[in-house]
Amino acid sequence: MMYTSYIMRRTQIYLDEEQATKLARRARARGTTASKMIREAIDEYLAGPDEADAQLARFRAALDASFGVAPYLADGAEFVDELRRADVARESELRERSSR
Repeated sequence: MMYTSYIMRRTQIYLDEEQATKLARRARARGTTASKMIREAIDEYLAGPDEADAQLARFRAALDASFGVAPYLADGAEFVDELRRADVARESELRERSSR
């Protein structure tokens, strides 16, 4: 005879009265234990996407959707270079004024 063995870690949770009552009622109706139902609920929750993964997917989708929405704007490198040129010109102007 073959036995399936697995290790369980005991965890304590706190339920309010209404949660405990409803869980016990459903467990009895299904002919199982509250512990098993809690494990099943956790398995179902963990089978879904990780929130960080879901958030990253939403972020990437938003980036994809916004790509090319403003073609009249300079690309990033051009924009930064233009800002720097303006800063250098302004700094030169300020130095010139202060030397008078």
